Amino acid sequence: MGARLLSSRQENILLLRLDSNDGFPRLKRAILRELGQEIAHLARNNELVGAVITGTDRAFAAGAEISEIANLAAAEAFEFSRFGQSVMREIENSKRPVIAAIRGYCMGGGFDLALTCHARIAAPDATFAHPGGSLGIITGWGGTQRCSRLIGHARALELFVTGTRIGADEALAWGLINTIAPAEQAVPAAVRLAAELAAARS
Repeated sequence: MGARLLSSRQENILLLRLDSNDGFPRLKRAILRELGQEIAHLARNNELVGAVITGTDRAFAAGAEISEIANLAAAEAFEFSRFGQSVMREIENSKRPVIAAIRGYCMGGGFDLALTCHARIAAPDATFAHPGGSLGIITGWGGTQRCSRLIGHARALELFVTGTRIGADEALAWGLINTIAPAEQAVPAAVRLAAELAAARS
């Protein structure tokens, strides 16, 4: 689907945009590798104070690339899970704030990615779900634990077992996201928040 990670800067904030030809970015191994490299770059470059991760106007990320993992042997699947976990931990443990700006679908592995960020700003059209349960799989990237810490065990269990989809209003009420911003303002709001958090930490 032509998945790619586009990197740019807005002043001293690193902007990482997940993109694809169909508007539904998927987290292929190559994309995860690039994402990890960009977070390492964030840590090394003293001109950068924070980062924003976003997607297209249709989806933050539509999850892992199922065709890439469907035929993995057990050992290969374990290695892929460990690799994804390592990238997620790099984001979560970043000493510089990383903010998710979410429009459209935030699903599966994309949901896991959003959960690793230090804050989440969503547009009114954002939709959150982890549909793996209906496919007979569960995330290997730490989303179950991070989601439980954010919204409590009972609600996290409901999301992961049933694959329930929730919109931005419910996500805000549950504490899954920090705020809702107009669609065209989600990224600018995330950039401002990254700068504010960085200033507060300095």
